[in-house]
Amino acid sequence: MKTVIKESFKKLIADRYLLVLLSSLLLLSITLAIIIGLSIHSSERQLPSHYSAFGITNFYKDQWFYAFVFVFFELTAAVLHIIISIKLLIIKGRSLAIAFAWFGIGIILMGWVTASAILSLPL
Repeated sequence: MKTVIKESFKKLIADRYLLVLLSSLLLLSITLAIIIGLSIHSSERQLPSHYSAFGITNFYKDQWFYAFVFVFFELTAAVLHIIISIKLLIIKGRSLAIAFAWFGIGIILMGWVTASAILSLPL
């Protein structure tokens, strides 16, 4: 197992474009998680937490600390995309790993847009 991890990192370091892309994915994720975390304020208002077309009301609300889920999502999504991209580099090749890393950046940005929209709702 140790040798597999070492070989994976050797392949990643050999591919500098993917290394920079995954490093920027991690840095972007940490930065946006900090921004979202600092934007959360305790209040009595309830935030929309999920949507369902099958209920009486379409939007269901939850307490303000639900917004911390976005912080964990940003970090978890980035770490999982980095791990999967490295695995794809080994198994399927460079182009698919790069595409998956760009997909991860897109997901991180969409999570930030969603969190910003929910946190900027009027009181």
